Amino acid sequence: MGDPKGFLTTRRETPQRRPVDLRLMDWREVYEDFERGTLERQAGRCMNCGIPFCHQGCPLGNLIPEWNDLVYRKDWREATERLHATNNFPEFTGTLCPAPCETACVLAINDDAVTIKQVEIEIIDRAWDEGWVPPQVPTTKTGKKVAVVGSGPAGLAAAQQLTRAGHDVVVFERADRIGGLLRYGIPEFKMEKSRLDRRLKQMQDEGTLFRASVDVGADVTAAQLRADFDAVVLAGGATAWRDLPAAGRETEGVYQAMEFLPWANHVQQGDIDAPPITAEGKDVVIIGGGDTGADCLGTSHRQGARSVTQLEIMPTPPEHRTDSMPWPTYPMVYRVSSAHEEGGERLFSVNTTEFVADAEGRLSAIRIVEVTRGEKGFDPVPGTEQELPAQLVLLAMGFVGPEKGKLLTDLEVELDERGNVARDGTYMTNVEGVFSAGDMGRGQSLIVWAIAVGRAAAAGVDAYLTGRDVLPRPIEPTDRPLV
Repeated sequence: MGDPKGFLTTRRETPQRRPVDLRLMDWREVYEDFERGTLERQAGRCMNCGIPFCHQGCPLGNLIPEWNDLVYRKDWREATERLHATNNFPEFTGTLCPAPCETACVLAINDDAVTIKQVEIEIIDRAWDEGWVPPQVPTTKTGKKVAVVGSGPAGLAAAQQLTRAGHDVVVFERADRIGGLLRYGIPEFKMEKSRLDRRLKQMQDEGTLFRASVDVGADVTAAQLRADFDAVVLAGGATAWRDLPAAGRETEGVYQAMEFLPWANHVQQGDIDAPPITAEGKDVVIIGGGDTGADCLGTSHRQGARSVTQLEIMPTPPEHRTDSMPWPTYPMVYRVSSAHEEGGERLFSVNTTEFVADAEGRLSAIRIVEVTRGEKGFDPVPGTEQELPAQLVLLAMGFVGPEKGKLLTDLEVELDERGNVARDGTYMTNVEGVFSAGDMGRGQSLIVWAIAVGRAAAAGVDAYLTGRDVLPRPIEPTDRPLV
């Protein structure tokens, strides 16, 4: 414990966000730099409590009190080692994870939690700057070949663990670049892609091979995959999006969020000059109040939308924990993201009943109605119907599981009761040598869970191929998150 009175004498501080009018002029991450001495004092607020519930909040089991103490003592290099002991990609979680560790912090029972997430990102950013993140090339090779299908955080975590264990690993990705949702689902203002690219360079230097623009199941058949590799890890994510079967759904101007978001990233990467689907000059309505909806919101602001309204069928969340959300669970309270700060209107307890087209068949408005929670769902409130102008509607209502395409069909893997790829305690499916990792087996979840499950699946693959038990197993598939 670095500072025995730190939690009493130091108040919680986090970095300031750049002024809205300035950050809307670019796509850079929204936070100002955080002074190193201030960060060290923030790390000193960690109480090193006897039972650190932050571990329970973090699926990766990050050694949070240890690296907080090391940062407070200015031993940043050792803090980097402790951070990497449980997490392959702290720069991803440090920017994108909603930090269930902080809501599980013991200090958060009656005070502001330790700034765990900020300490994490500052450690890894300094580690990259100082050259403390070299490739870890395996000293011995097993001669076994592993295919990883999908290059999101779960696939990348599994691939890096297996490469370092001495296997020959090939990662397949159907998009034109490696990274999955990290590449094309996360806007640049939430995580600049330079963070992803430098980690991919490390993985390449370690020996992982990447093959983009390959649709496994079509370009490479399931039979070829099984014949060419000793094991297969399915990490394609939960990419089957939830739809909204309201009247007029087929109207031009109604898109899924993942039909909209990737184009902005293509522009930022220099692939195209302008996105084919844009919010510029339009009244935009976003249906869905989660993180993906906020990503659409921030993107619409930067593209120059005339107005943005975000709809949520659930009621307005409470400002603070209620009896139904006791500590240390992750509380579903009202939150304001950086995108919400930038403008737009949020409407809760509303449902969309119709997409309205103009005389030329293009979207002109949507009709909504207020709702209340009933015994069998949501009941409309008579007399609350209204019409909102809209030339672009984005559906950001989450995902219902993996795509049930040719790959899963040809592999003949079994699905669980929720439609995800079923797996046992070693993360193997019913097909010998075929494993499942990340959202493909778990369903839509957090990035921290994707990395944790990717690491655990890699341990299962290595044990299957070699009979040894050398890779860590962070979690079991029956575990459920606090989120």
